[in-house]
Amino acid sequence: MPKNIKKYIFVVGGVMSGVGKGVAAASIGKILQSRGFEVTAIKIDPYVNVDAGTMNPTEHGEVFVLDDGMECDQDMGNYERFLDRDLTRDNYMTTGSIYQAVINRERNLGYGGKCVEVVPHIPLEVLSRIEKAAEKNKADITIIEIGGTVGEYQNILFLEAIRMLKIKKPDDVLLVLVSYLPLQNNQSELKTKPTQYAVRTLNSAGLQPDIILARATAFLDKKRKEKIAFNCNLPEENVISAPDVESIYEIPLNFEKDNLSAVLLEKLKLKFKKQDLRNWRRFVSGIRRAKKPIKIGIVGKYFGTGEFVLADSYVSVIEAVKHAAYHSNRKPVIQWLNAETYEVKPHKIKELGEFDGIIVPGGFGGRGVEGKIAVINYCRRNKIPFLGLCYGMQLAVVEFSRNVAGLKKAHTTEVNPETPYPVIDILPEQKQKLAKKDYGGSMRLGVYPASLKKGTIAYAAYKEYLISEKHRHRYEVNPDYVKRLEKKGIIFSGFSPDRQLMEIMELPVKNHPFFVASQFHPEFKSRPLKPHPLFREFIKTALN
Repeated sequence: MPKNIKKYIFVVGGVMSGVGKGVAAASIGKILQSRGFEVTAIKIDPYVNVDAGTMNPTEHGEVFVLDDGMECDQDMGNYERFLDRDLTRDNYMTTGSIYQAVINRERNLGYGGKCVEVVPHIPLEVLSRIEKAAEKNKADITIIEIGGTVGEYQNILFLEAIRMLKIKKPDDVLLVLVSYLPLQNNQSELKTKPTQYAVRTLNSAGLQPDIILARATAFLDKKRKEKIAFNCNLPEENVISAPDVESIYEIPLNFEKDNLSAVLLEKLKLKFKKQDLRNWRRFVSGIRRAKKPIKIGIVGKYFGTGEFVLADSYVSVIEAVKHAAYHSNRKPVIQWLNAETYEVKPHKIKELGEFDGIIVPGGFGGRGVEGKIAVINYCRRNKIPFLGLCYGMQLAVVEFSRNVAGLKKAHTTEVNPETPYPVIDILPEQKQKLAKKDYGGSMRLGVYPASLKKGTIAYAAYKEYLISEKHRHRYEVNPDYVKRLEKKGIIFSGFSPDRQLMEIMELPVKNHPFFVASQFHPEFKSRPLKPHPLFREFIKTALN
C-alpha cells in the first residue's frame, strides 16, 4: 500500500447503548492487524466533560489511563489489550475537548476573524484530530468508534464529520453499524426491524452503512441476513453475525467466520495479505480448555446501580485476572464482595476463607474503607493471597500501621485529615490545586518509572530492576513513616528512582505466601497474550 494513503473505519451503534461497539472496534483492529496492517483506534465520547477523569464509575464505568496521563473511556483499554499498543491522548476526544479547542482557537484569533460556527468548524476539528492521530501512530488503517447510539442529539456532529470525510475520500472511508437484533418472548426469530430503523436514521444524516455487525444472542441465519441486506440496501455478505460469546476474545475469530477482514479490505481497495492469528487462536483455545476453577474475590464499593455496572467499574482488573488465570490454564471465577458489608456485618468476614485469592482495587473516598481494612487484616492474618491496587496499597499500609506497627489511629488523610499518624498523605505539590478545587488536574497520572529491590516477590515477578507503570492517584505513603514501618516488617520492594515515593509494598514470604500491593495500576498494562507479572504471580500463588 502506498505510504501516503490512509484508510478510516468508523464504528457506530444502533438500537441501544451497550451493544458492544468498543470490543467490535477492537476486534476489527485485531483482524486487520493480523493481515499485516498498522492499525490504531480512536474513541469519541459525546460528553461535554473534557476528559473522563471526573466521571462517576457507577455511571460511566472504569476510567482508563493512558501512558501520557490521559484519563479516558474504558474502551481505550480494550483497544490497548486487543492491539497490544500503547495509545496516547491523540486517540481520545470528547465533545467538551473539541468545543474547548475551537473556542480557545477563536479567542486567540486562530480563525482570522471569521464567524466560527458549529458546522463546519466542530466537525472539521474532529477530522483534524483523527488525521493527527493517524499520522502520529503511523497507521495504515484508523478505526474510530463514535460513542452513543445513532439518533441521539449528542453524536449528530460526529456523524456530520463522517459525512464530510466520506465525500472528500470516498474510497478511504467505511462506516460500520453495530446494531442489536432482539429476540422477543424467547421466540426463535430475531427481529430485524429496529436495525432497519437505525439504518434509516443514518440515511437521514446523509450516511449509508457499508457493513452491519448484527449483535444478537445467537448466530444470524441466512434468512435474517437476506432480510437486513434487502431492507438496508447493502450486499448480504456485508451483514456480519456478531453473537453473544463467553469471552470477548472470541469475537475476532467469530468475525472471520463471516470473512469480515476480507470484506473490509475489498471495500477499502487494499491488497490482501496472508492472515496470522495463530497466537490469538491458541489463546482462545486455552480459554475453552480451562475447566478447573480458581476463585477470586474482588472487594469493591461501586455497587450504585447494580452488579453490571460494578463489572464496568473494574473492567481492567477483571481482564487482568482472566489473562493470568488462562495463562495458568484455570477458569477464573470472580465474585464481587461489597466492602460495606463487613462494616455492618463483621462476622461475614469469614467468607473470605472460601477464596483462593483476594483483590482490593483502587477507588476514592471514605465509603467502605473500614470494610476494606478489615478484609486486608483477615487476609494478612490468615495467609490468604492478597493483591492491593492503588487505594488497596494505601489501605494495606494503614492496616499494617494500626495492627502491627502499633499506630492505632493511623489513617489516610483523604479519609481522616486529623489522624495523629498520617501514614498516607497527599502529594505536597497537589495541595494547592485541591485548595482551588482543581480536581481534574490534581493527580499523579500516567507512566512513571520504579526501581525494584532484589530478593523480593516483585523482583522475582518482573525479573527487571527498572519498571514503568501507570498511575492515577493523589495520595502516597508518607515518607516520614517509611523507616518505622520497615523496622516492623513491611518491605517496600518498589520505589521511585529517587527513593522518595513507595511504589510496591509486600510482606516477607516467610510470613505470608503472597501479600503484595502496588501504588500504580498494574491492571492497565495487562494484555491477553502477556499477563501482567504481578497478576501472574498472584494467580500462581493462589493455585497453591
